This record gives sequence, C-alpha cells and structure tokens, in this order.
Amino acid sequence: MTHDDTPISRRTILKTTGAAGAAGLTGLAGCAGDGGEGGDGTATEDGGGSDGDGDNALEIVHWWTAGGEKEALDALLSGFKEAYPDVEVENNPAPGGAGSALDTVIKNRVLNEDPPSTFQIWPGKALFPYTDADLLNDISESVWGKNDMKSAYLDGVQAAAKGGTENFVSVPINIHRLNNLFYNKSVVESANVDPESINDPNQLLDALDTIAQETDATPMAHQTQSPWSTVQLWETVFIGEQGVGEFEDFIAGNVESLESEVKSSLERVKSYSEYFPDDAGSISWDTANSAVVEGEAAFIHQGDWAAGQYKASSEFEYDTDWGNTAFPGTSGVYSLVMDSFVFPTNNPSPEATRKFLTYAGTKDAQRRFNAKKGSIPPRTDVSMDEFGPFLQAQSEDFANSNEQPTTIAHGTAVRPSVKSNIESAFASFLESWDVDATYDELVSAFDV
Repeated sequence: MTHDDTPISRRTILKTTGAAGAAGLTGLAGCAGDGGEGGDGTATEDGGGSDGDGDNALEIVHWWTAGGEKEALDALLSGFKEAYPDVEVENNPAPGGAGSALDTVIKNRVLNEDPPSTFQIWPGKALFPYTDADLLNDISESVWGKNDMKSAYLDGVQAAAKGGTENFVSVPINIHRLNNLFYNKSVVESANVDPESINDPNQLLDALDTIAQETDATPMAHQTQSPWSTVQLWETVFIGEQGVGEFEDFIAGNVESLESEVKSSLERVKSYSEYFPDDAGSISWDTANSAVVEGEAAFIHQGDWAAGQYKASSEFEYDTDWGNTAFPGTSGVYSLVMDSFVFPTNNPSPEATRKFLTYAGTKDAQRRFNAKKGSIPPRTDVSMDEFGPFLQAQSEDFANSNEQPTTIAHGTAVRPSVKSNIESAFASFLESWDVDATYDELVSAFDV
C-alpha cells in the first residue's frame, strides 16, 4: 500500500492520480452523504453536524472485497445492524492497489469536504497526514469511554490508535502478527531441524543450509516481485538481532547511529536470499506459501494471514502438518499489523458514526470480525472459543507479550512518505543486493 503524507491538497491528488484518475474520484465523491432517516441537525460532541436527513446513514469505505476479508466485514456489519437497526449502512468499497486506491479516494474526498462517515486505515503513523491536518475527531470519551475499551486494549495498540496525538482518533478492529516463522513439519523433521530450538536469525541461516543439504525442498519460501515481503523480513530480522528498542530508534530516523546494526541485518537477509526459490522474482507471496503446503518448501516468514491458506487446504492440519514459532530472536514480541476505523471531521453522519465506532470496539464486533478474518481481536477480553487452536495460541502470545512494536511494511511505524522511500530502497536492494547502497538509501529515506 502506498501513501503520500504531503499536505492533503488538490495539487497532491492531481500529482499522484493524474487528471483522469482525479476526475473519476470526483465522481465517486458526489455519491456520499445522502439517504437515511433521522438526525436532529445539531452538532455532536465529536464535531461535525447532521444535515437532518442523513445522520442515520453510515457510509463506510474499505478495501475488504474478497474471501475471508469480505466475510469478516459482512459479519461485522450484520452485528452492527442487529445492535443499531435504525442506521442505514452504505457499504462503499474502494478495492485495488493493496489499499492505495482507497487512500487516493479518501484524500480526494477530504479535499472536496465530502468525507465518508468512516473509512478503513492502518493506525499509527499512517494516520499522521490526517492528524497533522486536524481532520480526525477526538473520540476519547464518546467511543473509548464506553465498553471498558481502555482497560481491554494493550498499551501498544492504544498508542497506535492515537495517531501521534494525545487523544484517541481511531478504533483498531483486528490484529495480525507479523513476526511468525511457519514451517512444514515433515520437511523440517526429515532434515532433523527443530524450529523451536532456533534462537536467533543467524541460527536460522544454519537451519536453512541444513534443509538445502538434507532435502530437495526450498529452504525459505519468499517472493521478491514486490518489496514489501522483504521489508517485513528485514525489520523482523533487525528486531531479532537488535531488539525492539533499537528498532524504535531506527523508525525515529536515527539510522546513522545504527549503521553497523542495519548493515548486519541487511547482510543476514542477503544470506537468506541464497535459499529463496528460483522463481522468487516472479511469484506472489501466496504462491510462495503454497510451496509450504505442498511440501516443496520448509519455512516462510509471513504475517499470520498465511495460516488462512493452510486452513483452506483440506489435508494440511495445524500442529500435525504445519507449525509456527516466533521468528528467531523475537520471543515475547508481537509485531502488530492492524486495521482501524476513524471519525473524520466535517462528518456527514456524526451520530451514526459514533454508534458504529462504539460497536466496533465491543467484544461482540471483534469476535464476529476476527473469527472470519483469521486475525485476533485487539481486545484481550474476547472469548477465543470459536477461533481454533492456531489463533487461540496467537491470542495467548499477544496477551503475554512484553512488547508490541508497529511495522514499517504495513504502514504503522513510519510516516507514509518514509514508508514509500524505504520500499524504494528495498526495491533497489532486490535488484543489486548491495548492502552499502541500501543503507545509504535508508538513511535518506527519512529526509522528507
């Protein structure tokens, strides 16, 4: 997902979308804000006002349009309609571009003073372009003051929900774990490799070499067609080698003080690349992951969405055919990949939006959504009975985690423009595997 965190202006939209794209987005912007009954024409505590005819119409913009993601949203909206039958829901997807299409749609509508009621967005620093411009309402009391939310969310999630401000501006709805190492049990056992005994990223390299020598399987399934998979692999290796504190120094822009540490982790990823599949540059992450399912690859580093692919396979059972462990060196760490909903200013339906965000923060909403999404609830008090053994184990790890860092690859750890620069650096890295040149690009990535 690409972002641009320059000031949200018409010039920005025209520059990033082109005239034709901007014209199309303007057409979409014109369809928001009508429909529904109710509203008293008054402003709410969250800011914004009602037009008197549309305050019971909730427009939600998102990119969840297929598979388990669509099922998850449908389950969420079904529960919301049961809780608030008076609210008419306008489900308005903006799919494509791994979320970049939605980002462009929202920025265009914001500049035209026509925001939707709410929209899906990563929390953390992905929110900064909006909080910098004061375009999100403070929901600390009207939403976060309800349903024991403040006591049910861990500190790392609460911090991300504030978007760099002192107040809550978003409601996280799900959590995926990034620092997983999945493996095919028969492949690693045939090589006499025990994933649970691998304690750091360098030992993982030794295990990959053993797999290569003892089996015909690809040691590490991975795609290099687009840079995001390698960005998330590198940041996880960096945490595994240096710890969360050093990673937080990096995302704060203190790259030059970490030169040896950054170069070491880049060298480690370069070494791993010797064990990637031969077609890594032309496959997608799920194609790479299918090699684990088929017994053609031993390991893959991926977010826990990879387990959804395993679940869909009829004869690939958790703890029998496949397993997972925290990426070596990251035990006790739960790297967070999250989605959230926000309350835009100049809101067309403030009361309906408050109701939806309040519901999204409930145990019922998060149980419905995450059971379908293949993620865990950010609330730690949601029953996991219907989630299955893998997600139950993930939830237990989350509740017991010592640190919950955000992620560069999935938009929460750095500003959107910095993320784009880092992705560019890794795109070059995948072409040259030049550690020194990539380090120099990472230093300059924060010069925005």
